[in-house]
Amino acid sequence: MKKLTLVIGALLFSTLFYKQSIGLNLTLFSLLTIFVLITHNITAFKNKRTIALSIIYIITALSVFFYKSNLSIIANCIAFFTLIGQVSQLKSSIYINWLNGLYTFVAGFFHRNFQVNNSKEKVELKKNVDYIQWIKIIGIPLVVIIIFISLYKNGNPMFNDIISKINFSFINVQWLLFAVLGYYLLYNVSTPIQVNPATEIDLKTNNFLTTKGNFSIEKAKKENQLGFVLITLLNILIVFFLITDVIYLVTADDFRASVFSNQVHSGINALIASIIIAIIIILYFFRGNLNFYKANKNLKIVAYTWIVLNAILVINITIKDSQYIYYYGFTYKRIGVLIYLLLTIIGLTTTFIKVNKVKNFWYLLRVNTLTAFIILIISSTINWDSNITFYNLNFAKSIDFKYLIELSNNNTFILKDYIDKNELNIEDELLVERKYKTYINQLADENWQEINIDSFKINKD
Repeated sequence: MKKLTLVIGALLFSTLFYKQSIGLNLTLFSLLTIFVLITHNITAFKNKRTIALSIIYIITALSVFFYKSNLSIIANCIAFFTLIGQVSQLKSSIYINWLNGLYTFVAGFFHRNFQVNNSKEKVELKKNVDYIQWIKIIGIPLVVIIIFISLYKNGNPMFNDIISKINFSFINVQWLLFAVLGYYLLYNVSTPIQVNPATEIDLKTNNFLTTKGNFSIEKAKKENQLGFVLITLLNILIVFFLITDVIYLVTADDFRASVFSNQVHSGINALIASIIIAIIIILYFFRGNLNFYKANKNLKIVAYTWIVLNAILVINITIKDSQYIYYYGFTYKRIGVLIYLLLTIIGLTTTFIKVNKVKNFWYLLRVNTLTAFIILIISSTINWDSNITFYNLNFAKSIDFKYLIELSNNNTFILKDYIDKNELNIEDELLVERKYKTYINQLADENWQEINIDSFKINKD
């Protein structure tokens, strides 16, 4: 039954993807993948986290169907690896899920069917699969049959006529090879595997720090003094930077796009450097025994202060970016700035928790990678091009119409509706009309595997 599932899945894989672009087929493949996983790993799907990741995987696939954006496709691939890795080990961290999922997808067949004999230092086939026997069963009879058909054709004219009328042109070798690829991939993911020792180390490592070696009070005292002086000076520096920046922001009366752009981007560069240095320094001083030094209270206070000041710096940059958006509308770069600022706030928060609760580096890695994954999934469900276009056309003080035209086809109907209701210059109207007609023709030429939600809008019209 399990083998039959893989064979049927392989044929469906080739039907869905052979010479087809991404569309409905990715959603159907996602459902197929979950079915194969459930068939081979029913116990894993009794776990709530596995069920949640399966739902997330389907959501990303539906996002591809609705928006067909590069971001939703990337999110679907990452959700796929995450789910595969989750099935391989239910209690591993999300970055280990990615590792196990990717390794299973690429090399699962070789991992399960070949093993290294350490004593003989050579690779041997596992005994449960006799590939030589399978080659004999398929290959030898096939060769013998072909030979006898050739002999019988020369000995019997009627037999020759019948054989000559048999037409195998309907067989598409490339389609069959694509189906073989589908079988290989589905076979790989049907029973996910673990990459060791990475998985074992992850399972054994908790999120809390413990004392290391001999606890030296004198050494801890010196590190505490150094950390206090260094972070205090950095606090003074960032306060001075914030004061001057706020004064400039309040008194500036030049709101040209170039000025805003320089302010936001230079602020982001400063923010990136500041946050990275802040986290590295905090991780260094709170990496071990200094966490358990009783006189580290002042060091913790200046560390908390530095984290708060960096958070204020984030707010400052958010205000600048918001002003930029208010006057000149959304772009992917401006949205990217906001997402980075959100990630920064989360990173600062987890760093604060790390110091306060005596967590280790692995805590930061686990929480922040999981957070990044969640934000990616949420972002993939948003039709960014459509929302950017709607906001810029209706609320922005200045419209860069050419930028909107250069976005993906997700905003085509909004642009067409806008030029039908508003007067634009002839050049912009022609560009929109050209984009609209090209997209309509593209939708009309798509096969059923490639369709997305816009295909139904066209058929309705």
